[in-house]
Amino acid sequence: MEQPEPQWNRPLPVGRGAVGNPAGRFDATEIVPFDDGWGADDPLPPRVETVVTPEASRSILTQNDSPDVPFDQSVNPYKGCEHGCVYCFARPTHSYLGLSPGLDFESRIFSKPHAARLLRDALGKKGYRCRPIALGSNTDPYQPVEKRLRITRSIVETLADLRHPVTIVTKSALILRDLDLLAPMARAGLAMAFVSITTLDRSLARKMEPRAATPQRRLDAVRALRGAGVPTGVLSSPIIPGLNDSELERILEAAADAGAESAAYILLRLPHELKRIFTEWLQRHYPTRAAKVLNQLQEMRGGRLNDPAFGQRMTGGGSYADLLRRRFDVTCRKLGLNERRIDLDTSAFRAPTPRGRQSRLF
Repeated sequence: MEQPEPQWNRPLPVGRGAVGNPAGRFDATEIVPFDDGWGADDPLPPRVETVVTPEASRSILTQNDSPDVPFDQSVNPYKGCEHGCVYCFARPTHSYLGLSPGLDFESRIFSKPHAARLLRDALGKKGYRCRPIALGSNTDPYQPVEKRLRITRSIVETLADLRHPVTIVTKSALILRDLDLLAPMARAGLAMAFVSITTLDRSLARKMEPRAATPQRRLDAVRALRGAGVPTGVLSSPIIPGLNDSELERILEAAADAGAESAAYILLRLPHELKRIFTEWLQRHYPTRAAKVLNQLQEMRGGRLNDPAFGQRMTGGGSYADLLRRRFDVTCRKLGLNERRIDLDTSAFRAPTPRGRQSRLF
């Protein structure tokens, strides 16, 4: 029997990252396009519309005990992300919803409209201990739908009101909308931001992260955040060997010139279905580089495309991983990045009064 046509040879939807919509790992079946010669081979639609569904969440604060991430609690206002970054390690989470980590992840978005209320309730629980909250550790809190829904805005308003420290990771210039909240928080030692810059090449960015801000707009965001007094770092993430790894020094230099004070990098992670999604994307957009990219990843991941082990999953191992680490360290020292440790203030936190309980007079 004739084999199904490879996904990367088919027409692609406009403005999307993934080249297809493969079944999630919990699905028993998968629909595969196949041309039987009778015109039944329907290509992917030229445009995939974004559908946003409100979710009746019961909780909003996620605890983390991973030793290789710098936070132990986080808030994510959205599931799925319209930025469409093909490398996003959060894509496989859509499988838990019975959806594809491919196009569904970037077009079927779930919002948490009651996030601010849920957060206030969580912070008001007896015994809560104030620690910085990471906003956007999974999907981007300032993705396009945030401009309309303003859920992230309501979360930042809550944290500002309670004087609770927050760190924000984004690749969107929309964060500048909330400078009226973030700047005063930063002056009080309650806020810092990290802007993710994957590449300075607009052509590569357009293919790899089609609905995210352009590299220049992200650098402009770094400059504006620092101009407003918000401590700001840059994440050169993810590093993809054979594709954007040669840009590491240039990204750090551009970010430092824009005012970034700190920097970090993460090696490309390919958990679960992301292995297939990223490989198909490579075959479609960079077929002559695909083998080199995947071989180098395997060399840095102990012969596999992904290594979930703590201590290895973020930076990899082997000679090339060591070289990458040295390049990063040397460049940071040269540019004066990571010279100052920033510890957010947890002492000013004012716990909210639980709903239904009267505030004390004295």
